[in-house]
Amino acid sequence: MRNYELLFIARPELDEEGLKALLERVQQVITTNQGQIIKAEIMGRRKLAHMIAKRKEGYYVLIHAGLERATITELERSLKLSEDVLRHMLVRLDEIS
Repeated sequence: MRNYELLFIARPELDEEGLKALLERVQQVITTNQGQIIKAEIMGRRKLAHMIAKRKEGYYVLIHAGLERATITELERSLKLSEDVLRHMLVRLDEIS
């Protein structure tokens, strides 16, 4: 299992409950597929560098997790299908020696 960092931008129209529900859904996809959540953080609403889907702002959410290949496939599929997620980026964190 390798460590990854997932950053996604959620729609700015979401209220606090909707944002927390989205975060729980993403965490559930990870844990259901034998992933391990290390840290999850809602970074808040921020202005985007450029417009995405006709929006100038979005909620940034950062998750550090231990993932297997099958978990990554299912997680990315789920994020692409979600209408609440504008963009996402999954990066493998190399171990520091």
